[in-house]
Amino acid sequence: MMEPPALPDASLPPLEANTGWQPLPRRGALFAAVGSAIGMAIPLTLAAGIVPLAFHYAHWLLAGCAGLLVGLAWGAWFGWRRHRLTFWRLDGQALGVRRGHLWQSESHVPISRVQHLDLGRGPLQRMAGLATLTVHTAGTRMNTVAIAGLALADAERLRDRLARQLDHDDAL
Repeated sequence: MMEPPALPDASLPPLEANTGWQPLPRRGALFAAVGSAIGMAIPLTLAAGIVPLAFHYAHWLLAGCAGLLVGLAWGAWFGWRRHRLTFWRLDGQALGVRRGHLWQSESHVPISRVQHLDLGRGPLQRMAGLATLTVHTAGTRMNTVAIAGLALADAERLRDRLARQLDHDDAL
């Protein structure tokens, strides 16, 4: 089977110029840190406060406050680090997402498997010029790949490039 010709577009750089892994913008790390801090602080605060209370420990409130502080610090570090260790790449065949340091994951979504694309921007993301690109694919395993914290220009460029390729593939 022959490869379909690439569609020329003067507003986008050629695919060959963008074959390296691209980091997420630094300004998104703060949002990732805050979200993860809140997400980790809530269960640690509850666990650190309820477990001592259940065992009739007199300082259950102090333990709960310690759980809150540990959860905020650990969650912020974890979210910031996870954001800084997320990279993306678009080449002629696939969209790639690489995450992690010790436990690394790398996902490749072949362009031919892309079904539709969503671009989401909450109020805080709009203020920071960020977006979340969600790529829905054919199949049941790993049927969506989301890249949160992309620069808006990158997210729109990826969406437009993938959508243009979808339109071209549908025409064949």
